[in-house]
Amino acid sequence: MSEPLANRLRPKTIDEMIGQSHLIGKGKPLRNIINSGELPNMVFYGPPGTGKTTLAEIIAKQTDRYFVKLNGTTAGTGDIKDVVAALDSLMAANGILLYLDEIQYFNKKQQQTLLEYIENGQITLIASTTENPYFYVYSAILSRSNVFEFKSVTPDDISIAVKRGFDKMSSERNEKYDIENGVIEHISTACAGDVRKSLNSVELCVLSTELIDGVKKINLENAKALTQKSALRYDKDADEHYDIISAFQKSMRGSDPNAAVHYLARLLEVGDLPSACRRLMVCASEDVGLAYPQIIPIVKAAVDAALMLGLPEARIPLADAVILVCNCPKSNSAYEAINTAMDDVKNGRTGPIPRQLQNKHFDGEDNQNKGQFYKYAHSFPGHWVDQQYLPDAIKEKKYYEFGDNKNEQAAKEYWSKIKK
Repeated sequence: MSEPLANRLRPKTIDEMIGQSHLIGKGKPLRNIINSGELPNMVFYGPPGTGKTTLAEIIAKQTDRYFVKLNGTTAGTGDIKDVVAALDSLMAANGILLYLDEIQYFNKKQQQTLLEYIENGQITLIASTTENPYFYVYSAILSRSNVFEFKSVTPDDISIAVKRGFDKMSSERNEKYDIENGVIEHISTACAGDVRKSLNSVELCVLSTELIDGVKKINLENAKALTQKSALRYDKDADEHYDIISAFQKSMRGSDPNAAVHYLARLLEVGDLPSACRRLMVCASEDVGLAYPQIIPIVKAAVDAALMLGLPEARIPLADAVILVCNCPKSNSAYEAINTAMDDVKNGRTGPIPRQLQNKHFDGEDNQNKGQFYKYAHSFPGHWVDQQYLPDAIKEKKYYEFGDNKNEQAAKEYWSKIKK
């Protein structure tokens, strides 16, 4: 089986790399560290296809280290010990650079085994992960490593790799390609900042196109078919999932319908209808709340309709609801009130329920002042009477503050008149 195009085009020097200029551009921190020849232990964190493995290989070559690559999904402590055993060989005369891909799959004990060897300097570790290292990497390893975040490569930068890919395929296969306008731009954009994925798309475009009169016409329609959904990077248990649903709610809270509909589309495109519905309901209650109380049954009806319809039609009532939430006035007064009340309850700031509110119909013989003394609010003007409802210990506590929106201000004015 032939080696993938992405591997055949793997850069050999830092200057050949695409993207990550914030790390390896001239004068940037990581480039300066590499040029110094004194390598610390490092953690490379970022999406797939952004150059983490490539840079590790370049570093090993540039610093004359013996390069060993392990993958956290298949390697174990025995493999680490085998790596250390290579220290006695001539190949590792200048030390070992261990590149551990997907370190998040190493359990705590396996990561502690690593720690022993990086602590005494027997190996230099470059660990890579697509997940947030502060959640998945053992803290003792993090404290002995420098974390560098790799970012998705921009479409402009990826287009350079795409052109190189077509040139490489043309040279290797001795073929001519007539590339339709928009093909390179589409592949560069559709692969979500993943250089490897974009080169895979180039290879597929070439292999799936018929050679006619010595020329392959690479058309846009075929490119779109081969990159369908490739722009989506999504895993319901990974950071990307939480980032999208967070951005979804924050966009609605921030009253930006364009951004909110965009993130809704990303959730629906991968079929995550439950997350879209749940977060929409949360936002209606938490962020619109009492500024427009009718929003809750309206959004609930839209969610019910979406779940009944299923995808793709579910997108229509959900889009209606999302845009409505964005355009509504906002208030988190009820959200703040219940949070403060929950905090008091959790921390024991409660007290006995006032006698007049208890569900009692008799008094014990020890009670010298018999009677419940509850005042029925409806028996008084305005259906309100001054009466203590909170326990004695917190009777002056104020959990709810009226929001500055029309609805709550109207309620405030009403009750200020009644309670006078």
